[in-house]
Amino acid sequence: MTLPQILSIGVLAGMMLLFIWGRLRYDLVAVIALLAALAVGVVKPKEAFTGFSDDIVVIVASALVLSGAVQRSGVIESAMLMLQRRVTRIRSQLLLLCGSVGFASALVKNIGALAMMMPVALQMAKRSKTSPAVFLMPMSFASLLGGLITLIGTSPNIIVSRVREEMTGEPFKMFDYAPVGLGLTAIGLVFLRFGYRLLPRDRSAVATLGEAMNIQDYATEAEIPAGSPAVDETVAAFRERHDHEVSVTAILRAGMRSMPFPDSTLRPEDVLILSGAPDSLERVIAGDGLILEGQDRGSPDGATGEVGVLEAVVGTDSPLIGHSAGRMGLHERFGVNLIAVSRQGERLARRLGEIELRAGDVVVLQGPLALLFERLGELGCLPLAERTLRLGSVRKGLLPLAILAAAMAATATGYVPVAVAFFAAAALVILSGALPVREAYDHIEWPILVMLGALIPVSDSLRTTGTTDLIGHHLSAIAATLPPWGAVALILAAAMAVTPFLNNAATVLVMAPIAATFASGLGYRPEPFLMATAVGAGCDFLTPIGHQCNTLVMGPGGTSSAIMRDWARRFR
Repeated sequence: MTLPQILSIGVLAGMMLLFIWGRLRYDLVAVIALLAALAVGVVKPKEAFTGFSDDIVVIVASALVLSGAVQRSGVIESAMLMLQRRVTRIRSQLLLLCGSVGFASALVKNIGALAMMMPVALQMAKRSKTSPAVFLMPMSFASLLGGLITLIGTSPNIIVSRVREEMTGEPFKMFDYAPVGLGLTAIGLVFLRFGYRLLPRDRSAVATLGEAMNIQDYATEAEIPAGSPAVDETVAAFRERHDHEVSVTAILRAGMRSMPFPDSTLRPEDVLILSGAPDSLERVIAGDGLILEGQDRGSPDGATGEVGVLEAVVGTDSPLIGHSAGRMGLHERFGVNLIAVSRQGERLARRLGEIELRAGDVVVLQGPLALLFERLGELGCLPLAERTLRLGSVRKGLLPLAILAAAMAATATGYVPVAVAFFAAAALVILSGALPVREAYDHIEWPILVMLGALIPVSDSLRTTGTTDLIGHHLSAIAATLPPWGAVALILAAAMAVTPFLNNAATVLVMAPIAATFASGLGYRPEPFLMATAVGAGCDFLTPIGHQCNTLVMGPGGTSSAIMRDWARRFR
């Protein structure tokens, strides 16, 4: 073994120890590994930052943007909410959720698919009076399995595709993973259908900030346009269709207020005063195409930039106290719209513009983001700690799904390279307004991109120093007496053994070149061994540090949180 090979293995071993130690974040560990590789000379200075220009970084970032756009559209969430009314048994709900997450993970990045379905799972758990952990940990595992179906489902598939392209001149196509991924997903769903019983059910989820603030009863004002599903519907039928998530506290028709009796019929241009939780109000308004108060006024004169919403509390010295938004000319004077109000212990039934505000009222303001924070000081309001509010945002429905389908079709046929297709698709969802620029940057997992960019040259140092050839030949000697399936199983087991301690993308960056050399040494084609590497790295069910999907369910899951934290403590 040569000195460069020893140094390359030393850098890799040190990186793994830092990952296992867990005190430093994985992107920082990757940066340290790159600096160490530069210091010992196994990575040349001119090659240090080539990883950041690699197609892998572009594809992963673009896939995350597309996932965010699909999530924001609410199409899948709406479809799931319709199905959940007919599915009431816990077993059936679990199978529905896991199957949906697995399918969605094949279309978008698996962590995006899981994040998209978690609100539905929490709502199902609440209605079924069961622990969220019954749904969330199985959903996390289903997202990992579903990500194995297509090229863009998870980062390891993308990395392995590039290794194959370097070896054979042809990358894996969009659905080359499907035969293996679909089989594993089907087997996994059958197990999760029964295996969820292994989870304890006596744990509650970690309280969120929104729950701590207990702001659940907002009042807002929305107009029924012609063509809305609410037209010619009674108030009782309207509430029943929306599972009683919101209440109609008043109906305004031709400037006259009327009581919302259950048999009152809703008509076009009726203005409804709605009361409910922010998420419920957003679903009802978006689903029925209602026009939110202030939504059709456009940006104020001279205002430019992205329009957003902000949640704030009226301070004790606010000029708003004792005045209504209409009387103060809030939109005309300050350039912002009042779109919702919450007052503790009181259900508001007046028009938003007529409500006299008090100290302690929680308001939702809409306007240009660059202007909102400036106006808060003038209005004497204090912004609440950040939580996601989509009330007042505009959804683009099926447009993000159509753009995603076009990108997948272009790559599946080989007409356009994957990186180009998904970069163009990400640009289109932003340009079309399906995902605001600010939210697009929020959806990109920058630590993952930094880790990929830093580790690509580090992992390539294993090849340039001949370390992958050395390790591959040693493994080939061990597997010489094994049948072909046994050799593939050996690589699969090695990847599964490493991925609990490394990020799954880091596992593939290290293991894929070794697997390719191993296959070459045995005289086999590299494809089965590369795919086994991707599958092994993607199937990380043991710890929360190996995959972000596991980390995502730790807090909301309660039970899964406790189990996973126990695992984390053991491995540290």
